[in-house]
Amino acid sequence: MQTCAIVTGHSRGLGAAILRELLGRGIATLGLARGASRTPVEAPAGLFEERTLDLSDPTALRAWLAGPQLANWVLGRQRVLLVNNAGTLEPMGPLPTQDLAAVADAVNLNVGAPLMLSAALCAVDGADQEQRIVHVSSGAARSPYPGWSIYCATKAALDQHARAAALDATPGLRICSLAPGVVDTSMQAALRKVDPARFPMRERFEKLQREGQLSSPEDCARRLVDYLLSEGFGRDPVADLRSLASAA
Repeated sequence: MQTCAIVTGHSRGLGAAILRELLGRGIATLGLARGASRTPVEAPAGLFEERTLDLSDPTALRAWLAGPQLANWVLGRQRVLLVNNAGTLEPMGPLPTQDLAAVADAVNLNVGAPLMLSAALCAVDGADQEQRIVHVSSGAARSPYPGWSIYCATKAALDQHARAAALDATPGLRICSLAPGVVDTSMQAALRKVDPARFPMRERFEKLQREGQLSSPEDCARRLVDYLLSEGFGRDPVADLRSLASAA
């Protein structure tokens, strides 16, 4: 089966690990991120492409989607994978402290971009393929945290989007909003340095790191891609990768 993928936020962290996992399985992958990959990507010619695109800018994303690049990438494929991974934790802190521009950027990046890309992929003219969309969600979508009102709300929006989109029963489409667990990335390292006044739960994440309870990006990416390619993908529109692993 000829498969291709699109990964947002592929330049670092979990997104970079997902990119490497897909390429390692011979899946042609298009990366979309604000910057190019931070480490060299070794892949045969034609297997990897990347586009520099600020996904928090809806005007820029709309302009890119209006062009031919998405259709050119997916046409002729039998299966297309969309991994909506890009996201931000900012702004953190109580409402009076939140920068309004940062709020708008977070909503655009965490919610607007995944929803726009998902709709655009399913609307590509002439495409006749199986489409699998995974939103990288979070446990914060289902459990509120002080200081994370924006992050919790935007991740919860992805969960609800997947639930509603699944009810549409679009032919050929499978979709899941998937919480990957706590992954040892630079985002987590930055979180452990945040002023507790902005994020009172910081100690919990420091403890997870001290006790070795963080997943490596590589292990998380392997399990995520395993699930994305499995027969069971999309059976539940909202899932937790840790629960899937324990049930396997």
